[in-house]
Parts: sequence; C-alpha cells; structure tokens
Amino acid sequence: MSRAKKQEWTVSKTSISRREMLERSTAGFGMLGLMSLLGPDGLKAMAVDSGYGARPKPRAKRVIFLFMNGGPSHVDTFDPKPELKRFEGQQPTGKLYRKSKGRGFMPSPFVFAQYGQSGLHVSETLPELAKVIDECCVIKSMHTDVPNHEPALLQMHTGNIQPIRPSFGSWLLYGLGTENANLPGYVVLRPSQKIVVGPALWSNSFLPARHQAVSIDTSNMEVDAMLAHIRNPEFDLKQQREQLDLVQQLNRLHKTKRPGEEALEGEIAAMETAYQMQMAATDVLDVSQEPEYIHESYGRTPFAQSCLLARRLMEAGVRCVSVYYTNKGNNQPWDTHKSHNERHRKLCVDSDKATAALIRDLKARGLLEDTLVIWGGEFGRTPYAENNLKQEKPAGRDHHHTAFSMLLAGGGVKRGYSYGHSDELGIHAVDQPMHVHDFHATLLHLMGLNHKALTYRYSGRDFRLTDVHGEVAHDLIA
Repeated sequence: MSRAKKQEWTVSKTSISRREMLERSTAGFGMLGLMSLLGPDGLKAMAVDSGYGARPKPRAKRVIFLFMNGGPSHVDTFDPKPELKRFEGQQPTGKLYRKSKGRGFMPSPFVFAQYGQSGLHVSETLPELAKVIDECCVIKSMHTDVPNHEPALLQMHTGNIQPIRPSFGSWLLYGLGTENANLPGYVVLRPSQKIVVGPALWSNSFLPARHQAVSIDTSNMEVDAMLAHIRNPEFDLKQQREQLDLVQQLNRLHKTKRPGEEALEGEIAAMETAYQMQMAATDVLDVSQEPEYIHESYGRTPFAQSCLLARRLMEAGVRCVSVYYTNKGNNQPWDTHKSHNERHRKLCVDSDKATAALIRDLKARGLLEDTLVIWGGEFGRTPYAENNLKQEKPAGRDHHHTAFSMLLAGGGVKRGYSYGHSDELGIHAVDQPMHVHDFHATLLHLMGLNHKALTYRYSGRDFRLTDVHGEVAHDLIA
C-alpha cells in the first residue's frame, strides 16, 4: 500500500462526524448540559449551524407540570364567554356536535372578574390563583388533534397520539442532563396507582434508558411507602458500596462485549443512582421536615402534598416533575360528563389552593424565575351541555379539543399576560392558535433548546418531540 493510500485510509477510519462525536460522548444533545459549564466559548462550539439556527437563550432550568387528568373546562376557569348566556339552550351546529337530545349551549354559572394589575379574567372557583395571576400567562387558544383521552394524553405528553414516542420530560433530560446525579432527573408524582394510559406518558421510548422517569405513588407520603426497599435491611452503606463496585465491574466487563447497548448502560446508571438515592432521596422526599405553616398553605390533600414535594425536588436539582391530579376513586376527576358545575367547583378548591401556594413558595425562595410551572389537562370541555337521554340528571360537559386553556407561571414567560383567543362561544381557537406541537416547541425554547435541532436517530431517521411541526410562540416570552 502506498504512503498516500495508507494516510487516506487512516483519516477515513479515525475522523468522525459531529453527530458521531456527540453520540460517543454518551449523551448526544445531553452534552449541552456539560457544555453549559464551559462558558460561552463551549456553547459557541455547540452552536455550529446545523440548518436550524443557534441554541436559544435558556429562560428556565426546571419544569413542574401540574396535570389535571380528564380535562378542565376553559369556559369555567380562565376564558369567560358571556355570549353563551344569549345562546343558552340553542343547539350548536357543525361536526363537533353529536346530534341527539342535548340541552344546547350551557353558560358558566360562575362569576368571572379581572384581577391584579394585569386585569386577567379568572373564575370565582379559583380565588387563590386570582391572587397570583400577575405571575401567570394564560394561553386561551390551545388545540389538539383528538377529543379522546388516550390519544390526547399521549399527544400532550409525547407529541404523538400513539404510545411510541419519548415523553417531554425524557427529551428534556436528553437535551440538558440533570443537575443532581444522586436523584432521578425526571420524577412523576401520582396520588393513585392507576392513570389512564399509564407509563407510556412518561416513557423514554427509544431514548437511552437513563432518561426514563421515576414514578412515585404519593397516596401515602411516608418515605418508605413512596420508595419501596429504599433502605437495605442487611448491609450498611460501606458494605453496599463494596458490593455495588463488584457488580458494576462485572457489568462493565459484560458491556465491553456489547457496545452500543443503551438498555445495559441504563441499568448500570440506574444501579448507581439507586445507591445514591438512599441518602439523597430519603431526605428530599421527607415532607414532614417542612414547617406547619407550609403544609397549611398547600393543603393536606394528596395533590397538595405532591405539589409541596415537587418544590422540594426542584430545590434538589431535579429537571422535570409531573404531578397528576387523580384520586383513588377516579383517575380522571376533571372528566365531568355529569354534574359538571358541582364537580368542577369541588375540584377547583383543592387544585387552586395548592397551585397558588406552589407559585408563591417558588417565588419566595427565588426559584420561580427559572422554574416553569404549567397547569392544565389534555383538552377542555364543551361550551354546550353533555348529550344524555336522562335529562333529569345534572348536566355535564363533554370532551373538547378545538379550544382550551393552559396556565403558565415563571420560567421566562410574560407575567400577567393573555395569549390567543377562542371564538365568542369558546368552540374554536381563532387568534394565535397554539397546537400541542407549538406548545412543546415553546417549552423547549424556554429551556434553551431548539426544538428542530433536538433530535435522536432511531430506526434510520431523526426523531424529535415536535416531529415535523411546531412554531415557537415568541409573543408570550418575556
């Protein structure tokens, strides 16, 4: 072989693409978490033009998603529609309405008023959120693809209506890494065992296993109940460390014969995190350490105590926390197909107090500025009454996907701001409509991630949270 040929062969074998370099660095876009430690020069190196532009300036470091399972009514929370009174009882037309013996348009029985310096409208059912509304941004023009729970839940969590894609929290971990190696970077708090769809909502799917969420049942707030077997009954920490070191040596030996096995790498990382969690998690999860006035400010319900725990996880450096509003008797409590007015009022009492307390608490601790709080569900509820043949029952509201509201606070969004509008009856998003893909693009932007550039190659193509869609809503960013 000639010297020139030999040199050419050497170069071709040793040079790698930018994508390969990132993948071999074990984190792909997760390297951004490391590069942020290197200062502006490091970030510039990562901002090589990939056809999608540079990485946006991060406004938020952490996210708490307070998820109202079942879909809260937009026309009874943040989007008043006085015109519904004028059309009360009249039958709506169009493909959204199931033609049967319905009661027609149903105005909200709740009084709306304008609050704070911003003058944002809030229903009387949310008096505590009304007091902190100047910290919030209300999106009134959300819409999604399907008015059924399972596909709508999946789309809100993963960007896809089928259970085949990674969750929003997993994408965040992939893109940013974690701020605390002793705790999971993504935690799900659920006050009941059963949730519609279930683990697919917080799955890492084809992303590396280390980006999977840890799901915790918070129906019992005792640490040993939330994390079973968190303490080793036989060995102290030193003995466990020696045992784990031996096991990990064997694991890495096993791994050398199986390069690129992400599941194996995830198992190795999970075992290390589990060991570290014995010290870190037992302290963070112990909400009994909080003073009495903090517990009272949040409330004593499972959802309220989960919100308090979410704040403690934020302080400990967890990247993403989802808190689901469910209970033992109903895993979709906001799905008010009957007795809507009564049920909506009761649900708001619990959610309102805890959510407002979380916003206040984060602000008092200097965390709200870089913590994004999200409140909402998979869709809204119809401005007209639920169709049922037994008219003697109190009316409900059906699923509604073409217009609904979401509440944001902190994390770089405009304070006291209303984004977009639905039409006069609350049926369609008509001004600045925000699809779930746009919502995800905006959330990633606030976290300092370009949704078009945050990709992962799987099965021969590049995937991203927003698929081939999504536009950032720059108007709501401060």
